[in-house]
Amino acid sequence: MVNDTIIHDYLKKYFGFDTFKGNQEAIIRNVLDGRDTFVLMPTGGGKSLCYQLPAVMKSGTAIVISPLIALMKNQVDAMRNFSTDDDVAHFLNSSLTKSEIARVKKDVLSGKAKLLYVAPESLTKEENIDFLKNVGVSFYAIDEAHCISEWGHDFRPEYRRIRPIIETIGRSPIIALTATATPKVQHDIQKNLGILDADVFKSSFNRPNLYYEVKSKQDVTKEIIKYIKNNLGKSGIIYCLSRKKVEEIAELLKVNGLKALPYHAGMDSATRTANQDKFLMEEVDIIVATIAFGMGIDKPDVRFVIHYDIPKSLEGYYQETGRAGRDGGEGNCIAYYSYSDITKLEKFMQGKPIAEQEIGKQLLLETVSYAESSVCRRKLLLHYFGEEYDKENCEACDNCLHPKTQFEGSDSVVTVLETILAVKEKFKADHIANILAGKVTSAIKSYKHHKLEFFGSGEEKDEKFWNMVIRQALIAKLLTKDIENYGLLKVTQKGQEFIEKPVSFMLAEDHDYAESADEENAFGAKITAVDEELFSILKDLRKKISKVKNVPPFVIFQDPSLEDMAIQYPITIDELQNISGVGAGKAQRYGKEFIELIKRYVEEKEIIRPLDMIVKSIVNKSGIKVYIIQSIDMKRSLEDIAEAKGMDMTELLSEIEAIVNSGTRINLDYYINTIIDEERQHDIYSYFREEAETDSLDEAFKALGNEFEEEEIRLVRIKFLSEMGN
Repeated sequence: MVNDTIIHDYLKKYFGFDTFKGNQEAIIRNVLDGRDTFVLMPTGGGKSLCYQLPAVMKSGTAIVISPLIALMKNQVDAMRNFSTDDDVAHFLNSSLTKSEIARVKKDVLSGKAKLLYVAPESLTKEENIDFLKNVGVSFYAIDEAHCISEWGHDFRPEYRRIRPIIETIGRSPIIALTATATPKVQHDIQKNLGILDADVFKSSFNRPNLYYEVKSKQDVTKEIIKYIKNNLGKSGIIYCLSRKKVEEIAELLKVNGLKALPYHAGMDSATRTANQDKFLMEEVDIIVATIAFGMGIDKPDVRFVIHYDIPKSLEGYYQETGRAGRDGGEGNCIAYYSYSDITKLEKFMQGKPIAEQEIGKQLLLETVSYAESSVCRRKLLLHYFGEEYDKENCEACDNCLHPKTQFEGSDSVVTVLETILAVKEKFKADHIANILAGKVTSAIKSYKHHKLEFFGSGEEKDEKFWNMVIRQALIAKLLTKDIENYGLLKVTQKGQEFIEKPVSFMLAEDHDYAESADEENAFGAKITAVDEELFSILKDLRKKISKVKNVPPFVIFQDPSLEDMAIQYPITIDELQNISGVGAGKAQRYGKEFIELIKRYVEEKEIIRPLDMIVKSIVNKSGIKVYIIQSIDMKRSLEDIAEAKGMDMTELLSEIEAIVNSGTRINLDYYINTIIDEERQHDIYSYFREEAETDSLDEAFKALGNEFEEEEIRLVRIKFLSEMGN
């Protein structure tokens, strides 16, 4: 046994700490005593110290098996900073040159190196196995051990080969560490590593300083930019599922003046490492990344983790959110959710082996449950990891801060439990929910469950409601889910007692995250509350200018543009150009008086402008617009332009109208003169010049009678707006 004083001396000398956190001391003693050890410790709990300190104290070299090259480099750099000697820690992976590998091996064999970090892929190479046979191994540390289990969120087949390789090199004590594992994954890890008898140290998964929120996936980019602008200077990570989305969001943030960089496995490793270092060195505030980023990233002051896309599993979600607030300070975890994302994730699984698809679907269902549930998010997460959370209100999640109205649900719970027993506990949640809602599916037909007395007994509610009841019964431990067998539901002893003697059971309806199609104005801009007073003042100004310029008011700015100004309050020419229907031309020509008026109005009324009004979008249609303008300059026929871009004439005219409405002058005389004779042109032009109060096509039809085609009116209207307004 090593005495307390020696352990604390090493802690102070090498790591500069006076005291241990949580279970650290007990774990370190266990490793020093040569016992197999299993450590479950949430991100930020100080896992790495659990093997670094004993490695420094024991004779020989500790072999640390770690999945990420970037993570190894960080850990080795950190160890070298603690020590006066650079030889204390090394890593062995594919990023090293031959001469660097030779130096590492020399230092390890001389006994100077206390820690050797190895990637699992490097561990399987014959020459490395032969080399390690000659090393005095103090113990093996398997970091990110959840990679061993196919039920874990980051399964890696090469992790399955660790145990046989350890046997080949020579058995020494094993310490396996993970920041996230359900009871099922924990058992998997221990069984695969042959350490079922290991001493298990499990810290609480509760991170009290983290705030959890799930939001409906609408206007996400605007919301994210608004959030970051309200938290300028704070470090944050935004996770996306695809590399394309990572690039897109990072670019959008940059365009809006925010310090952000992308990170994903498709980038070359030099750029990826440089971007990660800039984030760690605080040269940028935000990293937009796929899940390739962050495993073991030791940045203590990440203040927010945003999930643009919901992850594939709750373990992944917990791991990623766990990167926020590792210093115990503020950590906001915001996820955007829509069911269509789940459907996309299910499609990704097609083509994989059936067993893998089944596992993937179950993990996804847990994520759906978490996202849609109105139960305390902390309670749900901890229940998933086999831990109970007793508080009724955690005061740090959206569901606790804005609780849904509860209702008595004991009858519904009894109905669910009895139905599960009636089908002999051999079915999953969705199947039970469909039986109760009276929904005939192919599975229900084939098992003849539509003939059960319970079929349709809860048809006044839909299957979503019954899924919610099942979920809340699982949390209350009236039910358990047999994960090994595809998630079949079983009634527990507590559930049996509930059937015999029901007690009050309060339920709350799930959130409905259906994507609501927001109303849109003529330019496709979302309609929100318009400042009616400002709208009216802007109309007066438009009228005044129209009289001076001797053009109809709608030629200057159309109503939807004024409405958008009365929502966004632009006070610079740049901001005005982001208003729907206003391009650079119009902003320069007419904008000055409008922004001066709005500026005065904002100051007088002390209005706090919506920050997201400055959201600049990356113009993705610009290619088509440039092509159209260039083609018209070259006097190409509109039919040819439409065909080249795969459009019909109506779509092309809409594009040209948008170009003109934004303030770009276009001369279509060469085309109009060939298809509309002069008198007809004159009649339409005069209507817009002298009679029209708006630029409405319907009103033009009524006024001009039926002798004109819609296309003719649209073409002359384009000519009129371009000549008069631009």
